[in-house]
Amino acid sequence: MSKASADSSSANTQATAPAYTPDKVWTWNKDVGGKFAAINRPTAGATHEQALPVGKHPLQLYSLGTPNGVKVTVLLEELLELGIKDAEYDAWLINIQEGEQFSSGFVEANPNSKIPALMDHSTSPCSRVFESGAIMLYLAERFDAFIPKTLAQRTQCLNWLFWNIGSVPFLGGGFGHFYAYAPEKLEYPIERYTMEVKRQLDLLDQHLADNRYLCGDEYSIADMANMAWYGSLVMGKLYEAGEFLDAASYKNVIRWTEEIQLRPAVKRGQRVNRVWGAEKHQLAERHDASDFDRDPKDILNAVMGRKMGQKQD
Repeated sequence: MSKASADSSSANTQATAPAYTPDKVWTWNKDVGGKFAAINRPTAGATHEQALPVGKHPLQLYSLGTPNGVKVTVLLEELLELGIKDAEYDAWLINIQEGEQFSSGFVEANPNSKIPALMDHSTSPCSRVFESGAIMLYLAERFDAFIPKTLAQRTQCLNWLFWNIGSVPFLGGGFGHFYAYAPEKLEYPIERYTMEVKRQLDLLDQHLADNRYLCGDEYSIADMANMAWYGSLVMGKLYEAGEFLDAASYKNVIRWTEEIQLRPAVKRGQRVNRVWGAEKHQLAERHDASDFDRDPKDILNAVMGRKMGQKQD
């Protein structure tokens, strides 16, 4: 039970609040409130014409440094760390708060209008890959790396990769939304999704008690995908919810996260398309390995200048 539910004044407020009764047929209320109310809508497709920029590398990533974006940039940096030069990429910043994911160019890359989206110009015709799990699997198979070779181990890797895809909506769209972004704190959804997130963390913690990585001793895309979300969560980097979730109690998840985050490629990948937090952890866009040595302010200013120019056009 949360502290809020134990507080009598909070309980009285909830008791006297008018109950929500859904209409017989739903209609769009644009003033419902919340962090993303201004950009959410019940229809798909583009809202405005704007082509996506294309850089010098075959792999063009359009993303943001959220956990789903980090999954892909960490994998790309890990591939480059192996010396796979064909994994070089351009990572363009997509500002979802400004609705850039609804541009005609982005919708062409991902009709679902969610980051990340990847365009592979090394194929003919160009291959579009959307959904973070699909991008990770595409890259791992294309470069034959970070996915186990034996059928048994590959199956375990895909088990945990798709577990991530199915579980994260309860963490992000469920717990994260109602705990951190909803216009008001409501006991039922917070309690409901907290219960599920803690169950997920306990599952990971139990599995990692007997395994160095999710697939035993082999580091894989399954680890990258889950570390981006659950590793960030237990390290207190998501929703400011570490204390609330008693994240410190999941010691095996913390051990696994700390080991992975020591990897140089992970450190780089976590910076890409990130424009908040400590400046040393930011890199608005990445077009060359040398960008990691540049002043993040200079890169951000260049990105913002380009975007302003696009709006004026």
